[in-house]
Formats: sequence, C-alpha cells, structure tokens
Amino acid sequence: MNAPNLVPRSRPAPDVLACVLERLSTRFAQRFSVSAAVREQHASTLTWAANEPPDAVVYPETTEEVAEIVRLCADRRIPVIPFGTGSSLEGHVNAPYGGVSVDTSRMNAVLAVHPEDLDCVVEPGVTRKQLNAHLRDLGLFFPIDPGADASLGGMVATRASGTNAVRYGTMRENVVALTAVMPDGTIARTARRARKSSAGYDLTRLLVGSEGTLGIVTEITLKLHGIPEAISGGICPFPSLRAACEATILTIQSGIPVARIEFLDGPQIEACNAYSGLALPALPTLFVEFHGTEAGVREEARRFGEIAEDLGGGPFSWTTQAEERTRLWQARHDAYWAALALRPGARGISTDVCVPISRLAECVEETAADIAASGLIAPIVGHVGDGNFHVLPLVDTENADEVARAKAFIDRLVERALAMEGTCTGEHGVGQKKMKFLEAEHGPAALELMRAIKRAIDPHDIMNPGKIVAP
Repeated sequence: MNAPNLVPRSRPAPDVLACVLERLSTRFAQRFSVSAAVREQHASTLTWAANEPPDAVVYPETTEEVAEIVRLCADRRIPVIPFGTGSSLEGHVNAPYGGVSVDTSRMNAVLAVHPEDLDCVVEPGVTRKQLNAHLRDLGLFFPIDPGADASLGGMVATRASGTNAVRYGTMRENVVALTAVMPDGTIARTARRARKSSAGYDLTRLLVGSEGTLGIVTEITLKLHGIPEAISGGICPFPSLRAACEATILTIQSGIPVARIEFLDGPQIEACNAYSGLALPALPTLFVEFHGTEAGVREEARRFGEIAEDLGGGPFSWTTQAEERTRLWQARHDAYWAALALRPGARGISTDVCVPISRLAECVEETAADIAASGLIAPIVGHVGDGNFHVLPLVDTENADEVARAKAFIDRLVERALAMEGTCTGEHGVGQKKMKFLEAEHGPAALELMRAIKRAIDPHDIMNPGKIVAP
C-alpha cells in the first residue's frame, strides 16, 4: 500500500476561521457558542490529556443541519470534532488544531422501535439509559453498558462495550445500520435493517470505531433483546488475583452463559466500600450476573459457585432481588469516582488493555506486581469475561517523577498485553493517547492501509484530526 501520507495539519488562518464562525453564528444563533467555559467543556476533561478546546461549539438538531455545518467547514478546511457526552477517556474530543465541535446532544429522539424485528432507530444524542427507559414497557432492552451514561453516537464512534459484552457483544455486533454525514457534507446510509447482507463493502463496521475521523453519525439502527425472565447476581471474594482470574477463565471455558463477570482488586473494593457504603472484604472480587429462566439462573449460579469454591473463593452470595443487584452494580459503575477518592487531588489516568482469556491471570498478576514496583496507587477493574481490564493510576500531575513513572508503567502495560497477543485498548479507543501503540499492534502495512482509507474518505483531514492515524 503506497498511498501518500495525510498532509500535516495546522490551525486555520484567523480570517478564514472568523468568516466561518460568523456564518455559523448567524445561522444557528442561540445554538452556537464561543464561550471559553463551553469550549473547555467540549474538550478532554476526564483524564490527564491536556484540555484542547475547539474555537466554537454548535448544536445541530437534524442530519441536514449537521451536513450544512460540515459543508461550510469543509469549504474552508476547518476541523470538525463530533461530541456526544464527553465521557471518552483518551482525548477523543480534543481539538488540537482548533475548529468546530458538533455537539449532538439535541439530536436525542428515539425515531422508531420495531419490537417484532428486535431493533430500533435512534439519533446519536440518545443515551443508553434514555433508550432503555423508553424500551422498558415493551419488554425490550439495549444491553451495551459501558458504565457512563454515554451517548449512543459516542458509543458507536468508540466501538464501546462494557459489563454485558461477554454475553451480548460490543457495539460492533449490535449496530445494524448507520446514517452519517461524510467529510464533504454528503449524507450516506451504510445498510438497511436486514440482519445480514452480502451487498458490497461493510460500511457500517468501517464507521463503528472510527472515532469521528471518517464522518459524523446522525442515525443508528440497533439490535434489541428481550428483558430476561429472571436475573440473578452476586459477588464472590477470592484469596488472590490469580484465583479470581482463573475462576473467570474456567467459567467462560465451561460454557456457563454468564451475562456479566466483573473483576475488582482489593484496593478498588476498599474504595467502593468507602464511596458506596458497602462492607465487602478487601480482597480480589468478582461481580457476576446471569440472565435466563428462574431455573436457568439458579443452575448457572450454582455451577459458578462450585468453580469459585474449588479455587478457594467464597462465600458466593447471590440474589434475584432487583434492589440489591442494582445497589451492587451501581457501586461497580461508580468505581472510577470511588477510586479517585482514594487520593484526593490526584488525577486519574484511566487506561485499558485486553488479552486472550487464557492469558488473563498472567497479565493481571504481572500488572499488579508492576504497580507495586512502580510505587503507584492504581486500582484494577475489568470486564474480565472478555480478557479486558482497566487500570487507574492516581497521579500528582505536579510531580514530574511520578508522572514519568506512571507513563512508563502504562507503556509497559501495553507492551505486556501486545506480547500476549492482546491489544492496546479493549474499549477506550485510540483517541490521542494510544496512537503511538498502533504500529506495534498492527504493523506498518495495516497502519498505512488505515491512512489510505482516511485519505480517500477525508482527503483534507477535517474530521477529528489528530486522532488514530494522524501524520
């Protein structure tokens, strides 16, 4: 593949930018802002990536308005940065070359639900909680749960997954079709509602996970699932990291249809106890959940309990009571904020990797030893049924030595995962912070192919520049 490199970007000339912003201000009036506070809110705010705000923020309400914005910016080669809720963790929404942030939060309608086909059509600003509230009375739900109440457009862009992925898959498996505004302002539909097709290139999968670098998603067709007849959930402590990970491995390899299996290490359990009012032993712990019939979930819980007991785990306590399950899973979802409270004033540097399930115990053990040797406070949590886990070093960013140790640790974490045939990111995405690892993971030929695709679709590099395959 000998496609030319993308042309290095620079910030737009001030007079050109001013002209575009004036036209956007006139066209969108109260749905346009150049406020410093608003612009900073539309850049990276959750991690240690520097806040690089756009020059303006605009709030479209229709696909046609998004296309109008993109055409205006494309004509003057002004960068366009799609924005959902800002919950991404690798600098995806930063604007290193300035430009216009396109905030899709007002595009938040559920356009259609087809219960008989188990699918729905939504705008990108709909959040996962909003969608499930809409579906509840129909006996349906959308299973992808990344923890944060992310927008579905953002979840498409980052190929999100989360706690339910071990049973229901990731966004890749649950997106049927997309409508997107392309870098020249044209509107493209990637597929119909049919569950499978052999007609042409799979444009849907090309856009899922592209992080806004190839277009702006404005309409999403999603697969839905019936709400299970019964749900059981519970927690099980283990004497060691290895025992908890081996219980996960055996559960998956035994074919037990677990819906969620989440790992929290001892420090993270301590944080959750303090933050969420729990009283769990400060040991490596698995949170599990099973979906199915009343008899089925009891049998699955029993089989998991036997595996845990054989590995020294327990007691395994589980319940079908919705209130108790909700309290436990809310504590899991609040793990990020709980961990930050372990070291007030520190910044959390959230990172993730994913390895083949057979290498999970080895990777987690080596990572924990590395944390200790580095002198860091860094809780570990994970969607371990997929071999995916997260580490959150808590760092005093004013301490240069500590920052250097944290950066070196993250580099070693990724190198460890890649050496085990894993990936530099299981679900956070690449954004700005993981770009440097892509060649080691994919090789130069594959990375050049990505650049060729970007060049062909977005030759002037206006769509979320500086992410994934920037020159």
